[in-house]
Amino acid sequence: MKIKIIFQGKKIFINVRKANKILGLMFKPKESANLLFEFDKKGYYAIHSFFVFFSFLVLWLDEKNNVVEKRIVKPFEFCVSPKKPFKKIIEIPFNNKNKKIINFIVGKERFK
Repeated sequence: MKIKIIFQGKKIFINVRKANKILGLMFKPKESANLLFEFDKKGYYAIHSFFVFFSFLVLWLDEKNNVVEKRIVKPFEFCVSPKKPFKKIIEIPFNNKNKKIINFIVGKERFK
């Protein structure tokens, strides 16, 4: 499915797949789909990147799909959480399919 997110007043559409709240990108290949996690209420839910063997971009969204916070997560990070409450998370693997999205969010110098 495709969702519209708003980052710094600009809109971008991202193809996502609803994710299992337990596994996420763990044990998946780098070319995996972008994953969307939706929570019943706003909160501060932590994630980790154990058994994720590539970097990925995490977007924390509010209920209207505004980006609350963003972060590049490297493999095997223990605890990753934002400073603001959120309702949704999108995990975007660093791969050629996502180059345009990553460049839009973090800039061209960050894509590796």
